[in-house]
Amino acid sequence: MTTGFTVIRDTTPAADIPKGAVVAMGNFDGVHLGHRAVISAALNMGRAHGKPAFAVTFEPHPRSFFSPNSPQFRLTDETNKLRLLAATGLAGAVVMTFDKGRAGTSAQDFIHHDLIGRLGISGIAVGYDFHFGKGRVGSPSLLVSEAPRLGIEVDVQAHVDIAERPVSSSAIRMALAEGQIDDATAMLGGPWFATGEVIHGEKRGRDLGYPTANIRLDKNCALKHGIYAVRVGRGTERLNGVASYGRRPTFDNGAPLLEVFLFDFKGDLYGSVLDVAFIAFIRDELKFDGIEALIRQMDDDSARARAALAAAPDAFPKLGAID
Repeated sequence: MTTGFTVIRDTTPAADIPKGAVVAMGNFDGVHLGHRAVISAALNMGRAHGKPAFAVTFEPHPRSFFSPNSPQFRLTDETNKLRLLAATGLAGAVVMTFDKGRAGTSAQDFIHHDLIGRLGISGIAVGYDFHFGKGRVGSPSLLVSEAPRLGIEVDVQAHVDIAERPVSSSAIRMALAEGQIDDATAMLGGPWFATGEVIHGEKRGRDLGYPTANIRLDKNCALKHGIYAVRVGRGTERLNGVASYGRRPTFDNGAPLLEVFLFDFKGDLYGSVLDVAFIAFIRDELKFDGIEALIRQMDDDSARARAALAAAPDAFPKLGAID
């Protein structure tokens, strides 16, 4: 676990902001391999300058601000994004509130007021396609052209490709929506995960011999409905299991729910907050004609999940602590 990760917000007093830091700037949804290239560039620049490196990111996601009525499948909420960033070696993150005022700030004002005036940066790393400022006028090329006058160093990272396809948050969302867990894991650099509190359900699993921990994921989660091999984090504890995400067509075809059966576990998890990492896709969600057929399938799902987890014994996202 990484410690000493500081979160700076719009309300943080200027006196508490370390001046001269290097920053990696982006939305960082998912903190995937492309994001990590930008972060690595900032860390290297910080070491060369003898300065700490921070992430600069925005909440809520700008797309949510501009299109509030369009569903937005976020790979990571704010907390999990910060936990992932805290494990990269960064000293902290600057979380800027994305609201009407910030959306209307020109790129030049953002550079001069936010980056130079308030943060006092000595360098910045961005991805090749990152834009900022009113009308998305701010660009990597603008930062490069302004750098000599501002006395800062600018590093622009090219796209990261896997199998000749650029890594992007959109590509990862699509992979998860199609149940392509291996592709999503490769682009993220680790398994995708979701966090939630265990709630009371219908308790059907107990009667079937498969008691589950039930978690409501974000309403905009577009993960493919189906059965998954999962590894669950409860604090520093890691537990293996098999999970169903979907509408339970055999029973009620209700609202999507994540139901996790933990192998070799006994105990009460109600109210616990769990990190559920998706290691492998087992099969599509199906409707069964009877309980016996369902139980036989669940037995087979469990065996396949155990095999997938045994093949990836250390697979789990690297998460840090947030001050």
